[in-house]
Amino acid sequence: MGRFSPKSLDLDGKVILVTGGTGSFGRRFIETVLRRYAPRKVIVYSRDELKQSDMQIELREQFDEKTYAKMRFFLGDVRDRERLTLALRGVDIVIHAAALKQVPAAEYNPSECIHTNVLGAENVVWASLSNGVKQVVALSTDKACNPTNLYGATKLASDKTFVAANNLSGDIGTRFCVVRYGNVVGSRGSVVPLYRRMLDNGATELPVTDPRMTRFWITLNEGVDFVLSSLTMMRGGEIFVPKIPSMSMPDLVKAMSPTAGIKVVGIRPGEKLHEIMISADDARATVEFEDRYAIEPNFAEFGRKPYSAADGAKPVGEDFSYSSDNNHDWLSPEGLLAMLEEKAAR
Repeated sequence: MGRFSPKSLDLDGKVILVTGGTGSFGRRFIETVLRRYAPRKVIVYSRDELKQSDMQIELREQFDEKTYAKMRFFLGDVRDRERLTLALRGVDIVIHAAALKQVPAAEYNPSECIHTNVLGAENVVWASLSNGVKQVVALSTDKACNPTNLYGATKLASDKTFVAANNLSGDIGTRFCVVRYGNVVGSRGSVVPLYRRMLDNGATELPVTDPRMTRFWITLNEGVDFVLSSLTMMRGGEIFVPKIPSMSMPDLVKAMSPTAGIKVVGIRPGEKLHEIMISADDARATVEFEDRYAIEPNFAEFGRKPYSAADGAKPVGEDFSYSSDNNHDWLSPEGLLAMLEEKAAR
């Protein structure tokens, strides 16, 4: 159990649906839930039948027949509200992980990114309200804070949609929250697998867009635990942000290969030097816990009780911001290697 592990979460008998459930997060989340808890049913909702087939094979190999019998695989797109509404019948908890995430692809195909990330979020909200879902947790990204590219802008719009959705729940009582974190070590599409492939192919230099660049890092297991623990803390409308370490890109190269050189290739369009997870503008609405921050909703017309000292919360200063360059927790090359070893051990 890690630092974000939930202390009092009961998922026994619950029906859980994960949008984008065949992705890196969805797979690990579902494996964790099946190992730790006794849910009545776990539903994967995603578009790709081949990925679903591969996941079915993997889960059959990992779990006994009784546990695997709890799985359901539902082909569908978050853009399709009717299909999504059908999939959410009888569901207690929704984890919304489906998104288009590649920054260059989003810039070239803006309408596709908007349809999936923004309209898809709206569809998740309405399908959840229509079915009386109890809790909805939406996965976000640091790029939603002060966005400089279309992907970040769509995730900001998605975050706002989920936060505001609490005001629509009325007597239904559905509660929505958002979790926002940084780069997941070794996940598909991240720089770590790219560097590994290059080194395996004999590269002596690794590309860095700017040597001043810093990034937040979290393991997949920590990301899953953070989402699970947010289920126990949410009151509706929060954006939860974990306290996680930062690392400079040159140190990342050193961790991957002590002998590799650095090739500076220039910052890409829409890319930031440093990741921001909480801006100074959000400081007035932010409270701090031992292991995370929570940005509380500015508009809470649904009777939400704010966090207080009795909950272990304390306000941050008005000049507070949380970015990868002003972080107090820095990851050493040895620390990153330990994170990679944790991933490989799974």
